Amino acid sequence: MPYPEQFTGFQVNGPDTWLEFHKNEFRPKPFGDYDVDIKIECCGVCGSDVHTISGGWGEQRFPLAVGHEIVGKAIRVGPKVTLIKEGQRVGVGAQSYSCLDCRQCNNDNETYCKHQLDTYGAVWPDTGIVSQGGYSSHVRTHEHWVFPIPEALPSTVAAPMLCAGLTAYSPLVRNGCGPGKKVGIVGLGGIGHLGLLFAKALGAEVWAISRTHAKEADALKMGADGFLATSDKDWNAPHAMTFDLIVNTANSFAGFDLDAYLSLLDVHGKWVSVGLPEGDEGIKVRNQTFLSNGCFFGSSHLGSRKETLAMLQLAADKGIRTWVQEYPISDKNLAEVMTKLEKNDVKYRFCMTNYEDQFGA
Repeated sequence: MPYPEQFTGFQVNGPDTWLEFHKNEFRPKPFGDYDVDIKIECCGVCGSDVHTISGGWGEQRFPLAVGHEIVGKAIRVGPKVTLIKEGQRVGVGAQSYSCLDCRQCNNDNETYCKHQLDTYGAVWPDTGIVSQGGYSSHVRTHEHWVFPIPEALPSTVAAPMLCAGLTAYSPLVRNGCGPGKKVGIVGLGGIGHLGLLFAKALGAEVWAISRTHAKEADALKMGADGFLATSDKDWNAPHAMTFDLIVNTANSFAGFDLDAYLSLLDVHGKWVSVGLPEGDEGIKVRNQTFLSNGCFFGSSHLGSRKETLAMLQLAADKGIRTWVQEYPISDKNLAEVMTKLEKNDVKYRFCMTNYEDQFGA
């Protein structure tokens, strides 16, 4: 069968019209020896998509199709591809390139490569072509960032794991989440709910930490061992210096009492922030905050290929299920989903589906 030379996607023209999606053809990067063409079946909706097209994260390259929680079928593989077979069901997350040759790449830290490129909105080297995301008919990706999806995972369950899931899973496994550890997950959104599910699957005692009690019932259904609401008086006092690790997935620091959160950590416990607020919003950090328990404060970015494959296998083995709300892809539904996501009106991840209706079989 002839391979498509042009792909089709729902693009936004700029932040002033960020809820207007236009179905356009676009040219992907040239097909390379290590590339895989994927016919997309579904794509999870990430907060990054809203931050990007609305201008919240600054200037972008438009027109742009976003979406980086992609699952589909490999329909073409380059002559040097060894990791993926034609016809396989595969996924692509938020990263699609690194040099694969530097110290970081050689140590399973390719997500921290100085040359890493995002799945959408990046300029492919030597071409000037802007990468386009998963609200499209196809995606073309180097095999290293294409992941076989285990048979036990439905596509719409697996898709959100490729960004939200990995963003939570990597800091959990890198910081010792497991049996005998007490782990906190701050924020119960797309990333947070998957963090809770993975931390529990890894064998830790897991506590969900949220502003109010609104999501407590859901957190307990997901397997949380306990729930803390920061609006309660002295919410942190009974748990002072008892947590080994806290992963903060919140994407707003408004009214955020960092000292109260860090007081939960045991000696040399770790606080890892993965949320990315818009603009200049951040946290003021004072050295005195760390003195009482000598805790560590850091961040984490996505995860490696090795971690992605392990995460998907864990999800398959343990029967982990993303809490997902499905919408058939269309300009109207994309606008509705983005509007809802901006208001945090989601439980707990949207996923766009029914691609054949828009892009053909």
